[in-house]
Amino acid sequence: MKILLLYPEFPDTFWSFKHALRFIRKKAGAPPLGLLTVAALLPAEWEKRLVDVNVASLTAADLAWADYAFISAMVVQRDSARALITRCKEAGLKVVAGGPLFTMEQDQFPDVDYFVLNEAELTLPPFLADLATGKLQHIYRTSAYPDIRQTPAPLWHLASLKQYETVSIQLSRGCPFNCDFCNVTALLGHRPRVKEATQIVAELDKLYALGWRRSVFFVDDNFIGNKKYIKTEVLPALIKWRKGKVGMAFNTEVSINLADDPELMSLMTQAGFDTVFVGIETPNEESLVECNKTQNKGRDLMESVKRLQRAGLQVQGGFIVGFDSDTPSIFQQQIDFIQRSGIVTAMVGLLQAPPGTRLYERLKGEGRVVEGMEGLSGDNVDGSTNIIPKMGLDTLREGYRTILDHIYAPPFYYERVLTFLREYQPARFRIHLEPQYFLAVARSIGRLGIRSAERMHYWRLFFWTLFRRPRLFPLAITLAISGFHFRQVVELHVG
Repeated sequence: MKILLLYPEFPDTFWSFKHALRFIRKKAGAPPLGLLTVAALLPAEWEKRLVDVNVASLTAADLAWADYAFISAMVVQRDSARALITRCKEAGLKVVAGGPLFTMEQDQFPDVDYFVLNEAELTLPPFLADLATGKLQHIYRTSAYPDIRQTPAPLWHLASLKQYETVSIQLSRGCPFNCDFCNVTALLGHRPRVKEATQIVAELDKLYALGWRRSVFFVDDNFIGNKKYIKTEVLPALIKWRKGKVGMAFNTEVSINLADDPELMSLMTQAGFDTVFVGIETPNEESLVECNKTQNKGRDLMESVKRLQRAGLQVQGGFIVGFDSDTPSIFQQQIDFIQRSGIVTAMVGLLQAPPGTRLYERLKGEGRVVEGMEGLSGDNVDGSTNIIPKMGLDTLREGYRTILDHIYAPPFYYERVLTFLREYQPARFRIHLEPQYFLAVARSIGRLGIRSAERMHYWRLFFWTLFRRPRLFPLAITLAISGFHFRQVVELHVG
């Protein structure tokens, strides 16, 4: 059997980093973890070929070679997924679809032959059994959650790793919290299911053997969801693994209560973590109560962010506007918090209500959900929403544009970078820099330091870091380049 694994294109969005990747001559952020894991779940004797259209074109020869096309996608990849499915059908190729997009929207894809939904560890085996007997069903789904200690390592060799800036791996699935706008628990449950530490070490060993030395993103919904296990098993194993290794800095997603645990922060930085994404959401306490963000309530969010930064963890933050408790003053409150906190990578989006969430059920009951998928683009900063906000949609969108125009304008963005660098105390471990990174500095000088209206701010950051915090100079240039990407995306969406 010949299986063609298809990964659709990411549009130009906040997290695509397309404009930044050009500085280091990479084509995409990360290879598709889900598809590479599915590939490992397929019979070993089957032939597999990955085509990630973010880094390579899908050819007629690829389609003619395959017996089946397996496609997986997130919501933001919806348009590209449709185009790929159309090409497969025109070539007479059967399509098997799974992943978040199809789990949520299978009714929107009538051309898909077979849906293998939810978590493939449970739904792929019955599909394969029916395939062997020629009695395939249209949809395979489950409400159960698999034991991911049985999940095999992804088949990294199928991807052209040199085309990517980072690689994703997964330690756990699920989150213990119950934020009412989040569909993670609806899809993956409340009880974090965790792999064995030996599994993660084996996955890292495979990547290291393939020559991977760049960053690794742990895509867990909440890396510290099972704090005791992380502290006693996983992080000690990662610290031991890192000894003698070069490169491979780690980053992940965590809840803000990490800032309450100095021991855990220390273990994470010793293990090689230098960046965490945190759902800050809002500095408005009433809105935190409204959305049941219990882990953020009743705390000094600013001080929590600063503790993480001083511990050696760069904080990337998620922010939301459009809660019922929000008034027009929220826009300036968000701007002030983001600037003062030194959260350089600040993703601000409008409140959305994904199907399956408590927020969706509440607002649907109030007649405040806009039906259809156009409000759920999957793009975090395009100003889309599927709810009718209390403050009025025009007011919300105008205030939202004000936030983005402000926080990514060069004077404020570069000042925020400096605020962060003054606070940040990174751990020391041996880093790996490819020649492309040195060339990226030269490219940044040409693009940002010479041919740009922001050049005054660029050179201020350049020399301040070089003379005050020279160890952080590579990070400062990286953040300057990231800012260029963010501005391109903001201009694309808000004009």
